[in-house]
Amino acid sequence: MDTVKDTFLSWSSGKDAALALYKIQQAPDVRVQKLLTTVNSHYKRVSMHGLREAVLEKQLSALDIPLHKVALPQQGGMEAYENAMDCAFSQLTAEGITHGAFGDIFLEDLKTYREKQLQNHQLLALFPLWEQDTRALMHEFIGLGFEAITVAVNGAVLDKSFVGQKVDAAFLKRLPKGVDPCGENGEFHTFCYQGPIFKHPVPYKKGKTIGRTYPDPKGGNPVPYWFCDILSD
Repeated sequence: MDTVKDTFLSWSSGKDAALALYKIQQAPDVRVQKLLTTVNSHYKRVSMHGLREAVLEKQLSALDIPLHKVALPQQGGMEAYENAMDCAFSQLTAEGITHGAFGDIFLEDLKTYREKQLQNHQLLALFPLWEQDTRALMHEFIGLGFEAITVAVNGAVLDKSFVGQKVDAAFLKRLPKGVDPCGENGEFHTFCYQGPIFKHPVPYKKGKTIGRTYPDPKGGNPVPYWFCDILSD
């Protein structure tokens, strides 16, 4: 057998990361030693997904894999993000990590960016879901017994009714034409709470639905988002 690849996996708390972890755990030459998650240090929530740290901790307890948490400032921008990630990668390398795994599927520019980030620290990148059909991936996710709910949706492409919903076959059928089944273009984000990678289901309860707007990175109109607050049960 080849030398075992000691790996960290980028953990968003959602379905793609969960399926990537499942697939990579099936590989005999890969050992996931750490999960890496970025957290907004002001709001104490997982970046993009908005999941509370208290719920993240329960999720990690059910996974039983150590976390490397990267705290990001509220208004730090790209420079602060890259500095924080460089520090994290240096620490992980010092601990013997040789590879980083990600749940990206088809965004080539993001894949290239991640590879360059890791190369600066002599780390190699793994992409267990890369270029797989997103509809097939979602049916595989559901068929394996994973369960997840949407915690954030882009209001420019999905209305409020899509947030806080279980991701199942009925959800996939409801998605408007042009919305990727995995939300790979940022249409929606999820919280995964059950499946074959968990030692037990993650206890939680749904809180309020909250609407926010964010600047358009391309300079257009502000982008609306709907968030379902997930509470620690």
